[in-house]
Amino acid sequence: MPPDPPELTVYFDGSCPLCRAEIGHYASQPGAAALCFRDVSKDEATLGPGLTGPQAMARFHVRRADGALLSGAAAFVGIWRVLPRWRWAARLASLPGAMTILETGYRMFLPVRPALSRLFGALQGRRRPDAGSGT
Repeated sequence: MPPDPPELTVYFDGSCPLCRAEIGHYASQPGAAALCFRDVSKDEATLGPGLTGPQAMARFHVRRADGALLSGAAAFVGIWRVLPRWRWAARLASLPGAMTILETGYRMFLPVRPALSRLFGALQGRRRPDAGSGT
């Protein structure tokens, strides 16, 4: 019998230090076994119908087991619904107007993501005790 599909397939930009850190957090949470993580920065990433590489790199996406594709704030809420420790956030997102606020915030974040990612990567490199030691 083939294995059940994951509850959600999470498409993320593995070339982005900020994105890797966030996905690493989600992957470490109880319930993360229901998620399949796909690094879309790699050429061999399987995206499925309705999602191109450039779309996946430009905006956060998840695909539900039924094939429905969610993006932006809705994609984050999809993850929060699956992870027990994050269900409170999914419940808040279901309040009237909350998704509009979340999506607006996400769209405001997108243009500054590259700069924030570079800054995060630089700060992360400074925190490592072996950073710059060449070992």
